[in-house]
Amino acid sequence: MRIVFMGTPDFAVPSLERLIADGHDIRAVFTQPDKPQGRKQVMTPSPVKQVAMEHGLEVFSPERIKNGVLAEALERLDPELIVVVAYGKILPKDVLEFPKYGCINAHGSLLPRWRGAAPIQWAVIAGDRVTGVTIMRMDEGLDTGEMLAKCETEIGENETAGELFDRLAQDAAALLSDTVRRMESGPLAGEPQDDSASCYAHMLSQETAVVDWSKSAHEVGCLVRGLNPWPVARTEFAGKALKIYAAGPAQGCGAPGEVLCADPKRGLVVACGEGALALLEVQEAGKKRMRVNDWLRGHTVEAGTLLGV
Repeated sequence: MRIVFMGTPDFAVPSLERLIADGHDIRAVFTQPDKPQGRKQVMTPSPVKQVAMEHGLEVFSPERIKNGVLAEALERLDPELIVVVAYGKILPKDVLEFPKYGCINAHGSLLPRWRGAAPIQWAVIAGDRVTGVTIMRMDEGLDTGEMLAKCETEIGENETAGELFDRLAQDAAALLSDTVRRMESGPLAGEPQDDSASCYAHMLSQETAVVDWSKSAHEVGCLVRGLNPWPVARTEFAGKALKIYAAGPAQGCGAPGEVLCADPKRGLVVACGEGALALLEVQEAGKKRMRVNDWLRGHTVEAGTLLGV
């Protein structure tokens, strides 16, 4: 099938690679423009662009979709299908209606739950036990199109968003491959989404990452896992930001944010609104990420100290 692929981050890479391996005619790849990265702010192509270039595919990185560039390109490329995986831009109606088979999207949640930009992270933050991937036929709404296929997976008790991200990327590639194969055999019936069951996974920010110790230990633990590897949950210690990469349940009670135990051998235990949490891996501003026992060897933390104030 003649396909135009649109995607940007690592999550989209397995899907592009799978469509190439399946023998489809990838007419072009659309991705976000190169962005500065690292301390030296070196202009870096997206993961999808890097893979596309390795395969000698034509790449477009328009700043804006509605400037006529996309419409002109599609006329020349003549795709039968547009496949979108975490592209990061809204497609206008004329683009959605251009290909013979329309536009389909692989979304990292079980729609209609977690529509929006960060579905994988919010599923972990919310403490969901099950999530998955949905292939939908795109319309003008935000992740509101008819569902063509789904696959489910359990979220591990200690699984981070980063780990789940990698698993779902592979699931999305497999489900997308199967869906495109079935589309070639004939029209697919779509299942409308139940809007009343929807919720929105808004974009993550540094504000999202601030730990509210008045919440339960379970909720804080889910936040820590859901924000690893970015933007990483954080609190304040001695006037400085302290990132928390890993934490686990612990025994104890006290005022929210109160340090109950701080010992290199016993660890760092903090009281929450309900229960307590043992911090396992942290990073102080300007320092390396490290196990909390190693961090405690270089810091004096008194029991009774309040974090986040």
